[in-house]
Parts: sequence; structure tokens; C-alpha cells
Amino acid sequence: MTTHANATRGTTHAHTDAASTTTAANATAATSTRTARGRGPWLRRGAAAVALAAVLGGFAAPVALAAPTASTASARSERGALISVTPLESLDRDRVAATLSAEGMDTSTVRHGVSAYRLTYATVDPQGRPATATGLLVLPRGGPHRLDLVSDTHGTVATRDDAPSGGAGYNRLSPYVHAAAGRAVAAPDYLGLGGGPGPHPYMDTGSAVTASVDMLKASRTAADRLGRPLTRDVYATGFSQGGQVAMAVGRELSRGRDGFRLRALAPMAGPYDLSGSELPGIADGSVAPRTAVFYLAYFLTAQNRLHPLYRDPAEAFRAPYAQAVEGLFDGSHTFEEIINGLPEDLDRLLTPRWSENVRHPQGAFLDVLKANDGACDWKPAVPVRLYAGAGDTDVPIANARACAADLARHGVRANLVDQGPDADHTTTALRSAPQAARWFDSVR
Repeated sequence: MTTHANATRGTTHAHTDAASTTTAANATAATSTRTARGRGPWLRRGAAAVALAAVLGGFAAPVALAAPTASTASARSERGALISVTPLESLDRDRVAATLSAEGMDTSTVRHGVSAYRLTYATVDPQGRPATATGLLVLPRGGPHRLDLVSDTHGTVATRDDAPSGGAGYNRLSPYVHAAAGRAVAAPDYLGLGGGPGPHPYMDTGSAVTASVDMLKASRTAADRLGRPLTRDVYATGFSQGGQVAMAVGRELSRGRDGFRLRALAPMAGPYDLSGSELPGIADGSVAPRTAVFYLAYFLTAQNRLHPLYRDPAEAFRAPYAQAVEGLFDGSHTFEEIINGLPEDLDRLLTPRWSENVRHPQGAFLDVLKANDGACDWKPAVPVRLYAGAGDTDVPIANARACAADLARHGVRANLVDQGPDADHTTTALRSAPQAARWFDSVR
């Protein structure tokens, strides 16, 4: 999940790539225009969007570098196979620091510039059928020749271009923090976002995990071809929806498959406890009303495609929203367009039956919640640090406390870092990402 309430209220490796040598002025202008709209979780602060647009120049000409040893058709036959690499942008150290500083982020771990690429790779859809997805690979411009890898999973977005490899800059901030600290970063767009086909299966944990792990595999191939081979070590982090995904990815990596070795977990403000914390927060007002409307509308329409919850939207949504709600989440509408197309509170969005179902889940809806809970119900063999904010009205801190309790039942003590009562969802992310990068430095 992501910030919507705020919207409504040392050896240097010589590394040269196409992204660092070619600047497309028209792409820069287009990116600045998109970023200045302030879409997404990181840029809901007025002039901050314009400030970031001013420092996010340098988009490279989008030249796709196809996998040289296999045809696209055969490349898609294996999960995690790399299909193409497209250079996006390259920033020197000073510009990375300026980008982060414009959002009030701590820049003390910024040691290098960064180069960013869009990867297209093979994965599977929620039914296990072959699919493709995209994601953002960020490499430090400098640092060790062989790089450790950070899996950085993003929060809720409903617009394709708001994913990390898309045109908007805010979902690149956390990947840039970690890359500038000296690690490679794999930030999946998830299914149906970025350049991936079809609708996004929002909050479907299983497919988010497969897309994320397959992004790690594709990143390993791409980094090797770009002259920056990866070690086996993976540090997992993520924000909001991505915090929940990070815990689930960690569990998958802990099983020892795919040649990766999990080293640490640092999820931020994740909805780990849908049934016991997030949904009750929606029902009792702990989650801001406009945020609750956005989340539930997105969740119900996406989950209904996977596990039928209603036969007709009118069963769940009141008029006039029943006719439009599914179309709002087709990946092409901006956050502002979606918010303007929905009511301000749940009572005007949901039918009486579904309002009751939110307060007291039952039947298929309860099954869906249970299927996507439990991300923390396992025993990590690596250090875990949870980041949250007491002032968060998107994903209440109760979720992190529930996660810590789940881990404790398995004998794992996770340090919960509370960013304070002044930390809303966005502030929690801005404060936590640099802290996680610094903590990863200490994990050996």
C-alpha cells in the first residue's frame, strides 16, 4: 500500500554505459512534466514535485538491448529469463544527493552516482501461465566490481507509469538510496504495471513474489552483461504494499532456491496483517477515509478477477460508482482521476452488504484476506528490522506490531523502528529508506 491520504490532505570500477553518455532532451522534458504532477507516494508535497523534476534529467535514448544468446520467444520459456535491457538515466553522485535532498531524505549513505535500466523478463501470471514483466535495475557508478543485491519492492500504484521503471521519479528514490550506497538494486514493477501486459493483480502476494524473485534472476543476467556481476547475497526491503511483499520474498529466498542467499530483511510500513490490523483500521477510521476508499476499491476489483467475490459490480458498489469502478483501475488512469471518480467515504462506495462484510469478513472475502496474510508467519534466519510510523493513517503501525508478534512466536526478535507520531506514510518512507541502507552496511 502507499500514500494516498497525503494527497488528499571501496574500489572504483570504471563503468560506462549508454545511459551515461546519451541524453534525450525530449525524454527529459516529458519526464519532468509527468513528475511535476506529483503522482504517487513520494511526491505529495507541492513544490517538492517540481524540485525533483528539476534534478531528474538525463534520460537516455530508449535503446533496447535484446538478450544475445536466445530469441525472444525462447527466452520467455524460462522464469527469470532476461528479454531486454533499456537504459533509462544516469546520475552522478551530486545529482543523486540533490534528488534525495529535495525530498528531505538523509544523504549520508550516498557514495556513488547511479545508472538505471528497465528490464523486461519472463515470469508467470497468478495462474502459473507464462507472462512477461518489467522492472528497474539500478547499479552504482563505482564501488566493488561484484555487487551485493537489494530487492526493493514498491508500494501501491494504480497507474502503469508510476511503477519504478516508468516515467515518474518517486518510486526510484528508494532504489537510488541503496544503489548510491554501493549495491545493485532490483525493483520489480509487478505484473501489469510498468511495461507488463494485462491488469495488475493488486495485493496478490503469490504473484508479487514470483515477479520479484524472477526480477532478481533477470537482474543477475543483466548486471553480468553490463560488467557488474552480482554476488549471491540479497538484502530485502520494500515500502507499504512492498513491505508485505518483501517479507514474503524473504521467505521464498530462505528456501535456498535460485542461487540467492538472503542476508537481511528491512520492510517499511507494510500491511502485513490485513485481517487483524489493516481492515479493522479501515472500519474504525484509523485509516483515513479517502485512503480506505482507494484501497478497498482497488483491492476488491483486482481480487475479484482472481477469486470471484461478486458477479456484478452493483453487488458490492453503490450507484453510480458500480458502473465505473473497475474501469478506473485499468492502469491508464492517474491517482487524481481515480480519486475524483470515487466518493469520499466507504458508506457511499459500498452496498450495505459489503459494508458489513468489511466490518465482519466472511465467505470468499475472508478467504482472500487469509490467503494474503501471513507474510510474517515464519522464522527468518537473518536479522529483521521493521520500520513504521505512529502517525501513519494509510497503513497503521498495528500492522508492524502484528508482524513483530508473528516473528516472536517463531523465536525471532525483530527490532521495530517507530519513526514517531509525526511520521505519516510518506514521511515513514522518506526517513526509513536511508536508515535501512545504513543498517544493511552493518550486516556482515
